[in-house]
Formats: sequence, structure tokens, C-alpha cells
Amino acid sequence: MFKRYIFVLLLLPVFSFAQKTANKSGGIPYTLKIDKQISDSALVDLVQKQTLRYFWDFAHPVSGMARERSNQSFSYGQEVVTTGGTGFGVMAIVVGVNRGWIGRDTAARFLLKMVKWLSKADSYHGVFPHWYDGATGKTIPFSRKDDGADLVESSFLWEGLLCVRQYFDKDLPLERELRGRINGLWNEVEWDWFTRDGQEVLYWHWSPNNGWAMNFPLRGFNECLITYVLAASAERYPVSRRVYDRGWAQSNFFKNGKTFYNYTLPLGFDYGGPLFFSHYSFLGLSPKGLKDQYADYWMQNQHHTLINYSYCVDNPKAFKGYGEHCWGLTASDDPGGYDAHQPANDNGTITPTAALSAFPYTPQQSMKALRYFYGTLGDKIWTEYGFTDAFNETKNWYAKSHLAIDQGPIVVMIENYRTGLLWNLFMSCPEVQSGLKKLGFTNAYQK
Repeated sequence: MFKRYIFVLLLLPVFSFAQKTANKSGGIPYTLKIDKQISDSALVDLVQKQTLRYFWDFAHPVSGMARERSNQSFSYGQEVVTTGGTGFGVMAIVVGVNRGWIGRDTAARFLLKMVKWLSKADSYHGVFPHWYDGATGKTIPFSRKDDGADLVESSFLWEGLLCVRQYFDKDLPLERELRGRINGLWNEVEWDWFTRDGQEVLYWHWSPNNGWAMNFPLRGFNECLITYVLAASAERYPVSRRVYDRGWAQSNFFKNGKTFYNYTLPLGFDYGGPLFFSHYSFLGLSPKGLKDQYADYWMQNQHHTLINYSYCVDNPKAFKGYGEHCWGLTASDDPGGYDAHQPANDNGTITPTAALSAFPYTPQQSMKALRYFYGTLGDKIWTEYGFTDAFNETKNWYAKSHLAIDQGPIVVMIENYRTGLLWNLFMSCPEVQSGLKKLGFTNAYQK
């Protein structure tokens, strides 16, 4: 369905190298002991804090970027770092600073090192590749022809870096330099280049070796909304509203309007697709009051989540474990490799990030899931980096791996549920508000 699923066969063999590389001075403490008497608020704190370690203690030692996964794969060794997952990770670090788990100056120095590294790393018309070698800054191909710019993964990174810029707002040399370097990189992104010679749609990839050979226009509805918002928000190389209306909003799976489990779904595939559709773009882009001519995005995301939850409670395929305490279908590792799990593509694999990153939309249902993951399955899936990626009780399979793109949203979306921190930061960007207005959006943060 989408490009992140084409590499399923590349995932094996894998083996753990997390223990060998997770030694960082000033690390965040963790506990593997399961406390079944822990309060809800303390448990939520613990999950955020321990999951954050993936991006802090396990960050690449040279670049500071987030590692693609905690187990080695793709035959590339342990240097593979991920652009999009790093965007989620820097937002998680902001959470850590705001909650006092990481010192503000310590985090600012860490992030400045990362941004300096990015300024020297490979880029293509200002856009980053999907994967880097975390030591050298050279592109690691995602597939044979995907060896250049990745506009969507870069959008996830920019969603995070703009939050960093807004958070580190003190008139101090360190924070001024951090903001300035982020702005410098932001203004170099040639969003309009990715209309492929002026077409009214954005394209996902461009490569100096293969040009537009990937040929992947970005049409909704899926996880890529943030790309259009940022492209419209740019000041030097923006795209027009026509690119949004005639590109993103034109596909045979954009509008839906049908009802599933008594919930109307405005946009997207039947049953909503994998739950990351309602997470990745909305880590920073707040769905509160977010509306355009096509949808109310709070309704879209909440109903998508409730449909996914209701399907798991209904459990039409009678998989072991499914129910009101155990739910959540999204893209993740599974017994066969990796897949985009959803009601229309369900093999019994539950992914903790699906329910936990849905806390803003379904707090009661997500809390029940958290209790089950921790209290019932904790001895199988709770680690020094939070929960492992997925499990399948029918097949008695429990992942040993962690993926950056799944760990990050847990920290960030729980925080958005608790305080709205990342939503407030991203929506405070003046260029984002200008971009949303250009595209015809209204939102709860407008002045």
C-alpha cells in the first residue's frame, strides 16, 4: 500500500545489538521490575520516561540521530539511522526536558550537535533521505532506486525540529544558535521542486541517480498530510493550494463517508487503515478544531481509532487476546516480518504504539490497553526502552525489537493527551498558521 511496507523481505535476519550500544553517560534510569500496584499517573510517567531512553541513551553516538531499530537488519550493520524516526525522537526529547528527565542545556547541546551534523550530511534540494549512515552522513538506500530525497520522512523530521525551535526560545547563545541553524536548514527545503516540473501534486522521492523513477505522487488520505501542510507553510519554496486540492485531495480512497461499527469515517480506506495514519502527521499538527472543506480532523482521527478498537473487541477472526484490554492494529514487525496491520489486513498481531499513541482520542480505552501490556504481558514485552514493537498471542510470538517510528509517537501522543505540549509548540509556528490558512484550514490555535 505505501512504500514503508515494500521492504518486508529485507527484515531478516536480525539480531539484537541494543545491549552493546546503549551505554551513555548521563542516561535515564530504568526498571524492568513490573509493579502491578502502580497508579495510572505513575505508570504513564514510567512508560514515557523509559520509552524516551530509545532516543536518548540509544541515540547514535556520532550524529545523535535515532537508530532505525534496536536489532540489526538490512545487512547494513548498526549504523542505520532514520530521518522520520528522529523527528519523532526530538519531540520525545522535548517532553523529557519539560518533565525534568533531561537537563535543558544538556538537551540543547545534544540537539545542536545533531543539527550541525545534518547541515553536513547528504541532502537533495534541501530534503533528507530516508536513511543515513549515522557516522558518516552518507545516504543509505531504502531500496534500489530510493537512494535520494524522501519528502515524507523529511516532513516528519521537520515536524519535530520546528517544535524544538519553538521550545528552545531563551535569549541564550546556545539556544539562539540552535534556532538559527534549524531556520537555516528549514529555508533550504525546495518543496516546490517536488511537484515534478510544476505538476499539481507532490512527489515522495527524487534521486540524483534515478530522478523521478520511484514515481510516487502523494495522494490522500494517509500519513502524509503533514507534508502538504509544511510545503504550503514554506516561505522560500512553497507550494500553492491547488497542489493540495488537486493533488492530495484527489484519489479514489480520499473521501469515505461510510459507517463502520456505528462510527462515520470522513476520509480514507474502509475501516480507516493502520492507526499510524492518525498519529504521524498529528504529533505536532493538532487536530483540535482542525477543519477544512474535506473533514473535521478530530472526528476523523477519533472515529478511525474507535473503529480500530471496536474491530478488536468484535474480534471476527477469534484471535487470542483481542478485546477491550488488548487492541491496536498498525504497521509493525510481526511473526512473518513486517506488515501494515489493520482491520482489513489482520493476522493477530497487536502493536502497543497503536493503542498508546491514541491516548488523546480514546483515553479510557488506551489506559486499559496500557494496563494489559504492562501488567499482564510485561514479563514478555517490557524492556529498558519501553514496550517491544508487537506481539501475537495466537502464535505465541513476542517481538524483541523496537522501531523508532513506533517508540516516538508513544511518548509524544501521551504528552499531547496530558498537556498538549507538542501541539502547542507546533501550532505556535507562524509559518504553519500561514500555511494552514492558505490551504483553507481553521484550527483552535488561530489568533
